[in-house]
Amino acid sequence: MAKGKVNKVLDGDTVQIQGGKVIRLANVWAPEIGKKGAAKAKNDLSNLVMGKMISYNTVAKSYGRDVAQVKVAGKSVNQVMRNKGNRKKK
Repeated sequence: MAKGKVNKVLDGDTVQIQGGKVIRLANVWAPEIGKKGAAKAKNDLSNLVMGKMISYNTVAKSYGRDVAQVKVAGKSVNQVMRNKGNRKKK
């Protein structure tokens, strides 16, 4: 797994690490900025990862971003965000 320190949370499912790499959480669908719930999702993600070292396993590329499974302190950030309701609606 690759590692990096989060220096910016872009929205509820995307972070930037030092060096500029942008990582989107795989299988997490947070509301887009300006939509209901977007600010909460971004805040939730910020509380989990901002300023922290993450490890990530890239599973795909999309729009120039790595799409990845992300962990902080051994905990799945993807799963935490899905448990908070940031998942694809059926």
